[in-house]
Amino acid sequence: MIAFIEEHHEVFGVEPICRVLQIAPATFHRHAAIAHNPGLASDRARQDAVDIGKIKAAHGKSRGRYGARKVWHQLRRDGHDIARRTVERLMRLHCARPEEDNHSRPSAALP
Repeated sequence: MIAFIEEHHEVFGVEPICRVLQIAPATFHRHAAIAHNPGLASDRARQDAVDIGKIKAAHGKSRGRYGARKVWHQLRRDGHDIARRTVERLMRLHCARPEEDNHSRPSAALP
């Protein structure tokens, strides 16, 4: 939604677009301020940005096979102190899902 507002705010204005989309104009202005000055982001958002890079690296090293639990263990082994639930949340948000293995499904239908 923020990208849509950014594209069309010069023609329609921020407030009318936000009224139609039923979001507060302050939401748009907050995202725009953070985009211009990342220091305004919350501590959690800044930490998430660091964590997602490490999660993607650990997930990539496993060629996309590791799920959240194994990624969490790998990060802990590498000395990055992070909660398992945080790894799960960030993997869910950033679509870092383990690839399916060909051996995970039966090769023939059961009678």
